[in-house]
Amino acid sequence: MTARTVRGEKNLQNIHQSSKDGIGGSPLRPDGVLKVRGEFAYSSDLWHEDMLWGTALRSPHPRANILSVDVSAALAVPGVYAVLTHEDVPGEKYYGLEIADQPVLAIDKVRYHGEAIALVAADHPETARRAAKKIRVEYEVLTPITTEEQCLHPEVHGYVHEPHEYRSHAHGNVCHEQRLVSGLGVTDEVRALADVVVSGEYEVGMQDQAFLGPESGLAVPAEDGGVDLYVATQWLHVDRQQMAPVLGLPPERVRLTLAGVGGAFGGREDLSMQIHACLLALRTGKPVKIVYSRDESFFGHVHRHPARMRYEHGATRDGRLVFADCRIVLDGGAYASASPAVVGNAASLGHGPYVIPNVRMHAIALYSNNPSCGAMRGFGAVQAAFGYESQMDRLAEALGMDPVELRQLNAVAQGDRMPTGQEIDAPAPVAELLQRVKDMPLPPPLDPEHLDVRTLPGALSNSSHGEGIVRGVGYSVGIKNVGFSEGFDDYSTAKVRLEVIGGEPVAMVHTAMAEVGQGGVTVHAQIARTELGVEQVTIHPANTEVGSAGSTSASRQTYMTGGAVKLAAEAVRHELLERGRRRYGWTRTDLSLAGSKVVSASAGVLVPIVDLLGEDVIEQTREHRHRPTVPFDKETGQGFGHVQYTFCANRAVVDVDVELGLVKVVELTAVQDVGKALNPLSVVGQIQGGCTQALGLAVMEEIVLRDGKVRNASFTDYLIPTILDTPPIPVQLLELPDPHAPYGLRGVGEAPTVSATPSIVAAIRQATGKALTRIPVRPEHLTDTL
Repeated sequence: MTARTVRGEKNLQNIHQSSKDGIGGSPLRPDGVLKVRGEFAYSSDLWHEDMLWGTALRSPHPRANILSVDVSAALAVPGVYAVLTHEDVPGEKYYGLEIADQPVLAIDKVRYHGEAIALVAADHPETARRAAKKIRVEYEVLTPITTEEQCLHPEVHGYVHEPHEYRSHAHGNVCHEQRLVSGLGVTDEVRALADVVVSGEYEVGMQDQAFLGPESGLAVPAEDGGVDLYVATQWLHVDRQQMAPVLGLPPERVRLTLAGVGGAFGGREDLSMQIHACLLALRTGKPVKIVYSRDESFFGHVHRHPARMRYEHGATRDGRLVFADCRIVLDGGAYASASPAVVGNAASLGHGPYVIPNVRMHAIALYSNNPSCGAMRGFGAVQAAFGYESQMDRLAEALGMDPVELRQLNAVAQGDRMPTGQEIDAPAPVAELLQRVKDMPLPPPLDPEHLDVRTLPGALSNSSHGEGIVRGVGYSVGIKNVGFSEGFDDYSTAKVRLEVIGGEPVAMVHTAMAEVGQGGVTVHAQIARTELGVEQVTIHPANTEVGSAGSTSASRQTYMTGGAVKLAAEAVRHELLERGRRRYGWTRTDLSLAGSKVVSASAGVLVPIVDLLGEDVIEQTREHRHRPTVPFDKETGQGFGHVQYTFCANRAVVDVDVELGLVKVVELTAVQDVGKALNPLSVVGQIQGGCTQALGLAVMEEIVLRDGKVRNASFTDYLIPTILDTPPIPVQLLELPDPHAPYGLRGVGEAPTVSATPSIVAAIRQATGKALTRIPVRPEHLTDTL
């Protein structure tokens, strides 16, 4: 029987009182108090007494040829030390996360609104900005390619990247595509097996990561001709991998150290100011700091891919799914970024956590003159979940079935195969998650006699006193992969050191993991305490002096870098115990470390660690790799492409003012299988944060574009949920260990972002009767004022 643990809401209320600081406990974050007090040092707080300030001149056009660039007026501004264009790049002129298709600075054309053209370094940020405005660029403005129709007909509308340029684009404006066929596919014969067929077209807007700390960093030129960069990022080593060829330097002379990160959610996986700051520092011989303004941040990082999707599902009269026919078109924007991986996720997960005998899928990412899109929490799976979960509700209505029961009837379980042919060889309690979320208590109904207007849609605007308010309840479930997929060599490195300091054994953990808020610095200390039996653990600053930890994305860091810390700590423990065996002649096999002592299960305490270690130091470095995956077949989509699946179910309760089109999410419940909660309090925080970001996508967050131009690059016009918008989020954890993962854990952070949005929209549909095929849902969608 599979081991299981269920943590209910009552359990979670007392998690913070746990006295355990190892695995399974919930010690508080070491940086938490500083952040709450506003005393934490973020990358934007970096300072050097001799530093200059850098900035970029950005294109006002989404598509144009550059005819000339004149920097003479900018160079003449007092206080300006350097003005650079693409001609000043010493090495490779292109870089990219997966495909090197993005110029460091625009060369002969611009491909999106806000593309960097020139750089300025000056002794004051205002001087730098003023000088940048004096750079004269002559453009030949072209009609931007912004729609699917335009992208797929380059013979009429042109190419975003001309086929004869630095790389061949054999498919015109297609960046990447993936097909999938399972069973018999979707043929006329298969369609005839279905008693009920439903179809729908769905659209997802462009969401921004909206992290609160803008892109920033400090580049310091070094005596060896290299450069030291202190930066907020998600992946130190892949940053260096892209930067070194551009700077014309060997990798060992490009040294990166993680600075304080004010949120990421995928938006810091690509380069932003890294190369620009280093170019200016190397040219001027002085430290250069770059801090984006908020509007520049909207232009300076990738966003979530907007999507257009077509789904068709067929089922028998009793609700069994027969087929799914799907097409997902993602707008990748001007440059590839992570689009290939996003397409792979959309194609392989785009059918949801359901058993579907016959599937046909075509997922595609297009190049356009819209802003570049790439990694964002749950990438690829988020867009698809809105499509397939909307279909489940539509199918349930057509069959006259309860929407939860329909989902449970078709839910995958351990031993089933995904449409990719991959067997699910770990627990997959999808039906149980749905049942648990359905069984959790509902919030009390509206009481017309005792209404608090602050709790109604419109809140303090006093727009309603209960009239026109309708309540709805909606359900959803989602699936997300964990870790890098499709044959990627996904690994993490950790160094663990044990020594005596001040009469106590102290462990030091050194990784290149980017702490972006996910809590890795806490979990790594917990792992070291558990494996080495010591209380004092120091987390070394993350930098490129140690091997790569991979990206803080794909819900992988606790799995991968946590796994590396575990391996390195186990190696230290083994060496320490071997030393004891040699010194004391121990032959016991039941030795372990606990309470800063070597203990035996049968004989008790044998010796304090400090006595056994003395003045020596034990240090071990280990790499952790998950089991190998393979690329999906390009035409059939078959293959063991993902290392782990994770599942979350949600129930949303909403109140809707049907007259004004205002929505209040009253409660958003989540039940998730986390395998093993290494830090339960942190796990709950991740789930609640993921649900909140999903709420934003459901009802308010969208980058608005008009002919390729961003119209709302500010937090005045781009709205994100505040504390007043965020409802209670009761969480229940299910712990069914994955036998392939360290401690049996599952990645946590992305699954609720995948699953929560559809539940909110489903609840609004129930309240209003509207079809609601596009997100975010806006007031005009609910009041027929479009």
